[in-house]
Amino acid sequence: MAVLDVDRVRAWFPALSSGPDSREARFDGPGGSLVPSRVAEAVAEAMTAGMCQRGALTPTQRRTEATVGDARAAIGDLLGTDPRGVVLGRSMTALTFEMARTLAQDWGPGDEVVVSRLDHDSNIRPWVLAAERAGAVVRWIDFDPVTAELDPVGTVRGLLSERTRLVAVTAASNLFGTRPDVAAISAAAHEVGALTYVDAVHLAPHTLVDRVALGADLVACSPYKFFGPHLGAVAGDPALLETLRPDKLLPSSDAVPERFELGTLPYEMLAGVTAAVDALADLLDQPGDLPRRERLAASMAAVGEHEDALLARLLGGVDDLPGVRVHGSPARRTPTVLLGVDGHDPAAVQQHLVDRDVLAPAGSFYALEASRHAGLGDAGGVRVGLSPYSTAAEVDRLLTGLAAL
Repeated sequence: MAVLDVDRVRAWFPALSSGPDSREARFDGPGGSLVPSRVAEAVAEAMTAGMCQRGALTPTQRRTEATVGDARAAIGDLLGTDPRGVVLGRSMTALTFEMARTLAQDWGPGDEVVVSRLDHDSNIRPWVLAAERAGAVVRWIDFDPVTAELDPVGTVRGLLSERTRLVAVTAASNLFGTRPDVAAISAAAHEVGALTYVDAVHLAPHTLVDRVALGADLVACSPYKFFGPHLGAVAGDPALLETLRPDKLLPSSDAVPERFELGTLPYEMLAGVTAAVDALADLLDQPGDLPRRERLAASMAAVGEHEDALLARLLGGVDDLPGVRVHGSPARRTPTVLLGVDGHDPAAVQQHLVDRDVLAPAGSFYALEASRHAGLGDAGGVRVGLSPYSTAAEVDRLLTGLAAL
């Protein structure tokens, strides 16, 4: 397997090479990654290119149309799904609320919706609120508060019935890094005729996502987690989207996926999305004529090897620090670690590290149900997230900072 050249990758990011912040060791990627120059340049070029409305008559219209199509194709390659089923919007949260309102049109009293306590609230609250308004019952998938492992699929199956309409579950916990067996959960949901809505926001920056292999009827991601602008995307089979009727303006397109996209899309940001996915595909120096999905597979495999090695270094170092503990020990995880330090509030630990130019934020990070279920309350812990541009030296700086407590 090819090895990730971290120095080559880090050279893409102005924030790592110049300015007052360049000395910082960054572990805040789960909240939003840094942005490479090529993405910022793509956004700037699109903004100054004169794009306004989509169409086929003028060069400007054709350029705008191509920008939208390119972004759908990029997300399709990233998520392993048909680009004709890629819905683009302001954020994953906004899109999920819209999908919940749309799907709930067919729910009623006695129907059931299943959500997971492990999830970010953006994959909980939209479904809970929609179910309450429809008179449907909400059932909860719990997780082990010590290991942060989601309940076994057999337990999940016990929550399902012929009245289950949807199962919402994360592909990777943004708090603990846990990667549940989504494919098995999806298979169980499909056995009773339910749809699955999978939050892949925290998985996409670390592992090649395959919507079909996950069994996800709908899968969501956020480009700003993987080098891109602040947008959201939800993807599904176009045939499924054809059956859904979201609220929309009368003159706006009724075509799929446009019927789900309210107002004019931010074309300049979509150019940035395409550039971000291309950057992921180029993390390894590969022939440009290879299909992008193939390049993404190789790049993300190398990212996984790199991040797993740093994760082992981090966990081994924490084991040697008295009073520092890791919340959760999932068997399959992203390189995300939630830490606690005896006698120190998470916010105080964050400040202590910031004073040493180490960025590891504290909180529950909108995974409020997960933090409370694990006994961490609303304060949560100190989250350490590794990224393709993370280095062993930065991990050591973090461990040194923790040791100083």
